[in-house]
Amino acid sequence: MSQPLTVTLETTPELATQLTQLQNVFADVCNAITPIAHDTRCWNRVALHHLVYHNLRERFPQIGSQMVCNAIYSVSRTYRLVFQNPNSPFNIAKLGDKPLPKLHFSPSAPVYFDRHTLSIRNGVVSMYTLDGRIRFRLSISSTDEDRFKNEKLREIVLASQSSGQYQLSFSFAVHNGDTAPQLPALPEYVVLLDNSETLTETALGDVA
Repeated sequence: MSQPLTVTLETTPELATQLTQLQNVFADVCNAITPIAHDTRCWNRVALHHLVYHNLRERFPQIGSQMVCNAIYSVSRTYRLVFQNPNSPFNIAKLGDKPLPKLHFSPSAPVYFDRHTLSIRNGVVSMYTLDGRIRFRLSISSTDEDRFKNEKLREIVLASQSSGQYQLSFSFAVHNGDTAPQLPALPEYVVLLDNSETLTETALGDVA
């Protein structure tokens, strides 16, 4: 199995503020998408892109076009996880004719990057933020560094920790014969909304 590579970032207070601002706006963009995904029951990435992209670019001019695309990917990925994962209590096959619960991304939701918004060259990371690119050295072993040369990078995720630190997680494509990693059926960073748009007290990750 191809294990993800997770690196804790050595941040300054200024850098942590930049990352927090990006994370908050990214969650806001995701939450602007979720009503459309819910009402249309559309979480196909390409179809959802056509439904929401231009409106999002007008509503969130402070965030780059590619990060809007990454937010669409995040919503599509999360909706597929919640409503199509057979282990999820909200799998659409189990819900039947019941209305789909509405989802809300918390400010701690992870930020997804791609090759346009994060790049690595000679051990130096160049990462998009709302205030422009930031650059820092990635502290990894030579063995891990070789993975970027020899394996296909599939996902790049920035996540905040309870300690206040940030981590970058790099997921690589699964090789033939490998078993795909088991993802949790219900992400901890997603909260249920009832029909009145009121936040419930229970995160999806706490639902049995």
